[in-house]
Amino acid sequence: MAKKITIGLLLSFVGVLLMGPRSFASIVDSLHDFSKLSWNTSGEICIACHTPHNATSTSTPLWNHKLTAATFTAYASSSLNATVGQPSTASKACLSCHDGTVAVDAFGGAAGGRMFTVGPYKLGTDLANDHPVSFTYDSALATADGGLHNPAVKTVPALGGKTVDAGMLIDHKVECSSCHDVHKNKGDSPTTSDYLLLVRNSRSALCLTCHNK
Repeated sequence: MAKKITIGLLLSFVGVLLMGPRSFASIVDSLHDFSKLSWNTSGEICIACHTPHNATSTSTPLWNHKLTAATFTAYASSSLNATVGQPSTASKACLSCHDGTVAVDAFGGAAGGRMFTVGPYKLGTDLANDHPVSFTYDSALATADGGLHNPAVKTVPALGGKTVDAGMLIDHKVECSSCHDVHKNKGDSPTTSDYLLLVRNSRSALCLTCHNK
């Protein structure tokens, strides 16, 4: 009887590991796995963004890709209580491919030549029609807005119960990585068709993580 109970508990534990918020998804074979593309002759996954030596930016971990120097048009709305300016380095790292001004293969000192010209992956430099980034999201903003959860209190089951501030924000700011997991190893959105979301947006779950509607 004890043996059956032990086996049952073991199977339950394995099930939690496989189906829990921190499953075995990773950057391997995800949308950011560039290792098999013709322009990445190294065959490495990480090299397009990171390098162990001679990084081009100290603000982003061992950054190896050319950073965008574009000036962006930020989102603005009469209902917005946050102050939104130019993207910070954390979001510029993403925009350095997705704004269409820097080549995807511009890494390791190379100028590159392959750029997003059309399609859903090119955001451009006009971010007025995109969710704002690089603004402080804290308890004060939540109080002023009235339609936001307090990020220091609201927990996110998909991130192991971390608060919004601890699990989604960077230096208390909303950045691209607040919704998207570039390494595909944190949230509960398991497939590449989910645009590398931290939280599955079924029934607007990702939106409602922050928006109290």
